[in-house]
Amino acid sequence: MLRTVNRVVLGLAGAVLICAGGAALAAGLDLDVPAWWPWRGSDTAVLSDSARTRWGRPVVVAVLALLVLLALWWLTAQLRRHRLAEVLIDSRDGESAVLRGRALEGAAEAEAEALDGVTRARVRLTGRRTAPSARVSLLLEPHVSPDEALARLRDGALRHARESAGLQELPAEAQLRAARHTARRVT
Repeated sequence: MLRTVNRVVLGLAGAVLICAGGAALAAGLDLDVPAWWPWRGSDTAVLSDSARTRWGRPVVVAVLALLVLLALWWLTAQLRRHRLAEVLIDSRDGESAVLRGRALEGAAEAEAEALDGVTRARVRLTGRRTAPSARVSLLLEPHVSPDEALARLRDGALRHARESAGLQELPAEAQLRAARHTARRVT
């Protein structure tokens, strides 16, 4: 979703800048512009004296404050990690151990790919260090039943990942896709 928001904001900013720049360029070059055109001639100001005094500083400050808030929101969204870097494990001795998230993802992926009928598996840990969740994407061969694949994933790779990390629970969201296969030619 963040990728979509980035593209929409970039597109809107580009459209506004192109329109404003084109309008200012047309006025600055003394082109034959219609009567409703906001600026006419190279000596015309962008805002008249009456517009500056009527709308003035409150509007400028409000618009700039809104732009700053939107920029800060965008920046925090860019910096937020979408992948869990580490999982906090209770070692039952009063201390905590840290398990790298990618190591757990790699082990779960390897075990999921070893399942019968799974062509490719991707595991991604999200959530908090103390309460991770998994997003699993499986590419299944055409002959595999999705129910069987989910049961084997739940009882195999996800259960082993949960137990090896010492977690009470590991909620998971699975996305299943069927691999394309070509028709066999009969001669």
